[in-house]
Amino acid sequence: MASRRTPSPATGRVLVFDSGIGGLTIRDALAASAPGLVIDYAADTAFFPYGEKADAALAARVPEVAEALVAEAKPDVLVIACNTASTLALSETRSRLAIPVIGTVPAIKPAASLTKTGTIGLLATPGTLARAYTSKLIADFAAHCQVIRHGSVDLVHLAERRAAGERLPASEVAAAQAPLFHAPGGEQIDTVVLACTHFPLLRTELTAAAPHQVSYIDSGAAIARQTLKRLEAAPARRIGVDPPAAWVTSPVHPEAVGRVFRRYGYETVRALDVPARAQGV
Repeated sequence: MASRRTPSPATGRVLVFDSGIGGLTIRDALAASAPGLVIDYAADTAFFPYGEKADAALAARVPEVAEALVAEAKPDVLVIACNTASTLALSETRSRLAIPVIGTVPAIKPAASLTKTGTIGLLATPGTLARAYTSKLIADFAAHCQVIRHGSVDLVHLAERRAAGERLPASEVAAAQAPLFHAPGGEQIDTVVLACTHFPLLRTELTAAAPHQVSYIDSGAAIARQTLKRLEAAPARRIGVDPPAAWVTSPVHPEAVGRVFRRYGYETVRALDVPARAQGV
């Protein structure tokens, strides 16, 4: 019998940042890996979803909002829990901040080692699929595989509804995923990369809607490991006594968002004063 991974005793304060509530899947991976962490959360609700935004707008906004969030939350490590933002604005964000910044990239490398048929499905937002970074990951780690790509913003919205407690019609999830399997070679897919942090929220529904058995993988565990590694190397830890808090960038956030945050233990939801430089993008 395989031994269970022992949770890390790491302590400190981590801020997880996404455009919506998808990054809560990363928050869960961190909490499971290191129960001693204090994990704050931030959603750029005023600019949701990132997958529909222009590259220039995201490249300008993400570093500004991240810098403002870090000034408020004062974390030891910032995790950008969004593939789209990471593949576009990670370098600039790192250059602005004095703390480690962990990005999120599609789990293409592990998928390439897991597939038996040599055909991988890549479910992402259109923005992530369009990035040169994603193409380079495929060229570097999955050149020997057929990678079938499908970009969907519908799945992002479905995941937000699912997290808010709504029961989703199976037909909606099936329709949003179907182009992946209907593409040429789709019947050979045996491994699907969930290349958006929202999508693991739909793992059960996606599995049920798949036309044949496939394995769904995401980057959550890998991001947790990398975050803990950076915490161990950090010169200082901010443990503090403040309970975990959540930030949004909308002056008034939907009540459904507040309900989701409360379910994850965020009783305090604060509105971030977004820098003027980021408001006009």
